[in-house]
Amino acid sequence: MNEGTARNVVLMRAIETADTKHEILSEDDRLYASRSARELANWQASEGKSAPSLDHFLQQRAELILKRLAERTPAFAAFVHRRPLMPLVAVLLPILGFIAGAGLDRIADPHRVDLLSPPLLLIIGWNLLVYLALIVWALIPSKTTGWASPQLLRRLAVGKNALPRKLPAPLAAGLGNYLADWSRLSAKLVHLRLGRTVHLAAAAFALGAIASLYARGMVNQYAAGWESTFLDAGQVHSLLSVLFAPALAMLPLQGFSLADIQALRFVQEPSPAGGARWVHLYAATLLLLVVLPRLVLALVSALRARRIAHRFPLDLEQPYFRLLADRVGASGPAVLRVVPYSFTMDEARHKGLATIAAMVLGEQAQLMLRPSSPYGEDPKDSLRDARLDDADVAITAAVFNLAATPERENHGAFLDYLVRGTPRGIAVLLDESSLVERGPDARLDERIALWREFCRYHRSTATVVNLLHPDKYPLELGSGLALSTAP
Repeated sequence: MNEGTARNVVLMRAIETADTKHEILSEDDRLYASRSARELANWQASEGKSAPSLDHFLQQRAELILKRLAERTPAFAAFVHRRPLMPLVAVLLPILGFIAGAGLDRIADPHRVDLLSPPLLLIIGWNLLVYLALIVWALIPSKTTGWASPQLLRRLAVGKNALPRKLPAPLAAGLGNYLADWSRLSAKLVHLRLGRTVHLAAAAFALGAIASLYARGMVNQYAAGWESTFLDAGQVHSLLSVLFAPALAMLPLQGFSLADIQALRFVQEPSPAGGARWVHLYAATLLLLVVLPRLVLALVSALRARRIAHRFPLDLEQPYFRLLADRVGASGPAVLRVVPYSFTMDEARHKGLATIAAMVLGEQAQLMLRPSSPYGEDPKDSLRDARLDDADVAITAAVFNLAATPERENHGAFLDYLVRGTPRGIAVLLDESSLVERGPDARLDERIALWREFCRYHRSTATVVNLLHPDKYPLELGSGLALSTAP
């Protein structure tokens, strides 16, 4: 699935899951889109003599749904055609970099080549520092986005946060969810593209400085030399020998001796002799230490971004996609792993869990019920044999009894352990059945509010269920289980 298709699919999912009452997409709309997309996916599969592809089905279904919404709501059509800022930044930043580099000599004497030119030394030194930082960053992996803030990546990925006016409430909510989802899912891709753009801008800045040196040399006669309060000729010679070593080693350029450096000190009468030599040395050094490395780094970032854009890493094992895959016949059995905490499941509640699994993962869903984790026991001990990163498990759900009182050191520690260790996130099920069995209780809403706030504090979202009567809270395509995100 490429980036464009993934973007439409994420937008479709956000809208459908927000429209729980089918106000903007009726059940007929959804069934028509699924049926038409399934026919197209099956046709493509028969043409290729292969099994139906979930990617093709999702692509066709998203296009049908988004097209129908755009026809009904002009404001939504304008939103769909809104373009992110990244393509504009990718063009403007290198151009601005070249212009800024070309104007660099304005802060120095345009009639002389300073062997210790602060602007040129700053360009080289800054880029060497950047290379060192990149090496350190590669050796010390981090989950953060580094120098690019999440807010910047979000702005580049989805543009401004403002939504169009005159949108139905469910559609506005869906678009808000989409902006959050897509900015998170595309963060790595945008980061690579931004890195590519910055590298190109740095290379363009150096090229602008080189072009400026040669352009002014065409109409001005450079006088080469140097001056310093603290450095003598020997020290300047040592510094320049290290600085120009790559250029002298790789290109047929004229070198220099200590006597040459002594003769070029500006306390003497400036001489135009040798000006071109130092222009060539600085230009070659900028080319070898700045332009070429930056172009290589830009190429690496571009190739990595291209790979992600062509194979966008959208997790199709999530409940929403599993249910759609089940309808098109493109999925195998999905597993719902249930991890109760201080809550023993009887046969009736076990059947309720199986019904919920079928609701959120399709008719082929399988239930994996783990033994209840004892109250107060360290989750590392009670879950030591659980592979929380098991790729065969579609959803891991923690189950609590709504009648229990949540405690940070027990229930909270259990949730934190699951959230940290489960890459796909976890669902939290709050079973109200035992509380409801006690009779009408005015505290039911208070209990639900308490548990939901508690789960939010522990980076998860609670879903209320009744395991004795699972149909009381239907978890269908439009209102599946909410999953936590890894910290």
